[in-house]
Amino acid sequence: MLDREDPPEFGAIVHEAALRMRVGGRKVAREQLQHLAEATERPNVTVQVIPFAIDRFIDITQTVLYAGGVVPQLDTVHIDTPIRGLCLDAAADVHRYRLQLDVARQASLEPAESRGFIHHIARDM
Repeated sequence: MLDREDPPEFGAIVHEAALRMRVGGRKVAREQLQHLAEATERPNVTVQVIPFAIDRFIDITQTVLYAGGVVPQLDTVHIDTPIRGLCLDAAADVHRYRLQLDVARQASLEPAESRGFIHHIARDM
């Protein structure tokens, strides 16, 4: 999907803790990190890392997918919970998550810095 002729924009904010987990072992984790770093070289893919070193708490404790487009009234938020996925489309809910993601983005490293950080973690695996 991200490789097609007219790919959608994709942005992710990932905490350093998630990058340092060795799911599948060192080799698999290293390969996944390298793949992630390579994906950020595409013009339509942005990944930003929230490092352990930030001085504030980011109040997002579960996986959040924010699907937005040219018509903001159609934006939706999907949240993964231990029980099920939850889809939110009420304007107030979507706005709240947009604000939370803005705070997370501000606390994150810039995209180029994040790419280097991901490479660094991969080398340490």
